[in-house]
Amino acid sequence: MRITKIFIALLFLSSWNQVKAQVKQLMLSRVNEMADIPQPLKIIDWKLMAQNFDKTIYDFNAKGKYWPMVWMDDTRKNFDQPVMGIYTAVGDVRQGQQNNKGMFHEALANMGAVMGAGLIGIDKSKQNGKNYVAMLKNYFNRDTKWNIMMNNTAPEVALLGGGYGRDWWYDVYPNVLFYAICEQYPDEKDFDWIAKSIAEKFYKADSILKGDYNYSYFDYAQMKPMKNQICAQADAAAGHAWVLYAAYKKFGDKRYLEGAISAMTALESNKINPTYELLMPFGAYLAARMNVEQETKFDVHKLMGWTFDGTAVCREGWGVLTGKWNGYDISGVVGSTVDHGGYGFLMNTFDAAWPLVPTVRYNTAYANAIGKWMLNAVNASRFFYPQYMPADRQTIPDAIAVTKGVIAYEGFAKVSTFDTLYTDKKGPVAQGDGPKWVPGKNPDVSQFSVYGSGHVGIFGAIVEKTNIEGILKLDVLATDFYKDKAYPTYLIYNPYNQAKTINYKVKAKNKVDLYNAVAQKFIAKNVSATAKLEIDKVNSVLIVEVPAGSKLTNSNSKLLANGIVIDYQKK
Repeated sequence: MRITKIFIALLFLSSWNQVKAQVKQLMLSRVNEMADIPQPLKIIDWKLMAQNFDKTIYDFNAKGKYWPMVWMDDTRKNFDQPVMGIYTAVGDVRQGQQNNKGMFHEALANMGAVMGAGLIGIDKSKQNGKNYVAMLKNYFNRDTKWNIMMNNTAPEVALLGGGYGRDWWYDVYPNVLFYAICEQYPDEKDFDWIAKSIAEKFYKADSILKGDYNYSYFDYAQMKPMKNQICAQADAAAGHAWVLYAAYKKFGDKRYLEGAISAMTALESNKINPTYELLMPFGAYLAARMNVEQETKFDVHKLMGWTFDGTAVCREGWGVLTGKWNGYDISGVVGSTVDHGGYGFLMNTFDAAWPLVPTVRYNTAYANAIGKWMLNAVNASRFFYPQYMPADRQTIPDAIAVTKGVIAYEGFAKVSTFDTLYTDKKGPVAQGDGPKWVPGKNPDVSQFSVYGSGHVGIFGAIVEKTNIEGILKLDVLATDFYKDKAYPTYLIYNPYNQAKTINYKVKAKNKVDLYNAVAQKFIAKNVSATAKLEIDKVNSVLIVEVPAGSKLTNSNSKLLANGIVIDYQKK
């Protein structure tokens, strides 16, 4: 009898606490090149960084040279209201209330900061007596009849930035950002009809393009695809598709679903990687999501490869960096893999996490790959911040005080891209392109990127440390916009070559059963606050916090608990 009880107890522990993957994991070649445990290893508190950014930047009374970083633009473009301006880079001579009538500011900075703050729970619609959310309407270019969100409030404003022509991703991405903000603030006045206008424009544009997105940009006023000196950006199809699918989920109009499928089909039909800037990850995410929600058959692995690989038709080498530079693992950051030996960018790295982390919810086969990539990316991203990079590895360490601990360099390179300066620096060299934008006028401090730093809320919402350094708890729902109802879900990857046990903290207030979508089984029952969770070596778990005692059902290869999907690939 005693032996039987011991056997039953061991069987119980084995079936509930041992985590061994059943979903076959698919690897990505670039991720395979990354360090298992990057060195030097240090995971900073990204939520705290995001909180500090918000309270420091949005201070109209901030003291210090080049401060404050925000001002009010009263030119009232598109809507009869003032809009807050935020610097693109520290000391940017094009910007501020005293320059160009205060009207040069970018949606990438403004929208990114608003969205990022919302992701960590800061309500930007009523902060210190101002509605920063409503102010974003000024980027809706209705005066020009484009009737979409754009990076500036008007074409003449864009020219103040020394622009070199229409650049398609700059026109598409503000609409991706806006749709995310629309979900965060569904009751904001005018947002619904603006979102509808954007969807109509994108749907009609896709109908006109007829599967060929190989253009420099699209004129949304004339409704014509255009070419200029900027090479073709076929990955704009991924941005179109993401907006249209979000519009379908928001409005229920099946035309938008048809447009999203059409744009994704156009994206996938490219024979060579068409990656240009930061839209391809949204295509990989949509492929995984639409395959399980709409029964499409998009090639997720192809689009994942295009996202990471660093080979492209137009921008050779644009992808995810890997390697160790002079003792520093820099793998995981996004940028050029060839420019000056490699040049990674802060904003691109933050923004890649937005679609890629929730991708594992819809295709669990990428849990290990995304878990490993995120560990490397999260670790290396601290090197953009001057307080975390040794002085001899950054271009202007003497100016660190101007950042107030919340503004990072725009990027870092293996060899400084300032070919005649900083030649004594050993890579990685933290720097920025600010001084190149307006040659001879921008001060060196414009290497500090306000616009990129403003997207820190993406990491702040997704990344949480556990009790073991190097094992991250990633919230896969944080940036899964316009999702169906879901229970709290977390990706946790163990990079160590031995099993590790973490203290798992439950988000739900009531008792839950912990379901591991990688192993496709429940691993703990009736958990109320914390649980000891063992993760096998070099492996991941995708934990879904299912209300204890839920009714389980199966439907079309999906496992549901109380009618809510907890596993999209249950065999």
